[in-house]
Amino acid sequence: MTLEQLRVFVAVAEREHVTRAAIDLNLTQSATSAAIAALEARYAIKLFDRIGRRIELTQAGRLFLVEARAVLARAAAAETVLDDIAGLKRGSLRLAASQTVGNYWLPPLMHRYRASYPGVALALTIGNTETVADTVREGVADLGFVEGPVDDQALSVTPVAEDEMVLVVKPTVSRPKGSALSKADLKAMRWVFREPGSATRALFEKAMAKAGLRVSDINMVLELPSNEAVRAAVEDGAGAAVLSKLVVAASIEAGSLIDLNFILPKRQFFALHHRDRSITQAERELFKLVDAFAQPPGRRSTHPTRIRH
Repeated sequence: MTLEQLRVFVAVAEREHVTRAAIDLNLTQSATSAAIAALEARYAIKLFDRIGRRIELTQAGRLFLVEARAVLARAAAAETVLDDIAGLKRGSLRLAASQTVGNYWLPPLMHRYRASYPGVALALTIGNTETVADTVREGVADLGFVEGPVDDQALSVTPVAEDEMVLVVKPTVSRPKGSALSKADLKAMRWVFREPGSATRALFEKAMAKAGLRVSDINMVLELPSNEAVRAAVEDGAGAAVLSKLVVAASIEAGSLIDLNFILPKRQFFALHHRDRSITQAERELFKLVDAFAQPPGRRSTHPTRIRH
């Protein structure tokens, strides 16, 4: 039994006429008759009585008509769901992001996305770069956004934005004099770290290594699991920290933190997507929004068709 056979049966039953049904369905009379005959033969039951030049439903045909209409209605509803999803009138998008991305960079984009597609539900979980990669690989999230590169053969990794890092301290904390910080200055300072596995921690360690210092050479007074915790500790005078400017911009403007103007490499934000999953329309539209609102001037577009697989 096919949906087309049901459609033909309902049309004939409602009109009680094969030729009229065929015309309305844009089918030949023989094709219409064949569809009815195939149903009757397949189930060895008469659906219509032929009375002279007209037809009428049998008892079985009347019972079957109720169910056939219900099946066609459900099929139409299912088709509407697919149309709505394709048109972004409904759907869902599960996102995972590392802390700086998830707390500062991504929420404004999510707000704009929901304003454009209110029928698409957005869900966001926040962790460090490693946990976000795990979440996307395991299929718990559709897309991940992280602050550090990810080396995982199961994931496509695409740069989507840049982030400026700064070294900050409380204004009243004793700090080296002069415009440039030496290796000795860095070694003498007290430091507040993010946890291992975070992209912020990895970039800090890389910057110290470039200055000739190992983590064991540095006076770490606190290791904390979030940007906000690190910022709060530094604002209280615990020591210095390297954080995204997104995290500390308001504090610098308010005067509760100062930027020591230590040269740090910019880092990129990356989008993660499982290589074996197709890009959905909902995901494409989010990437378009990233292109429109989150790219620095002159940066090459990362339109979803350029997601590397």
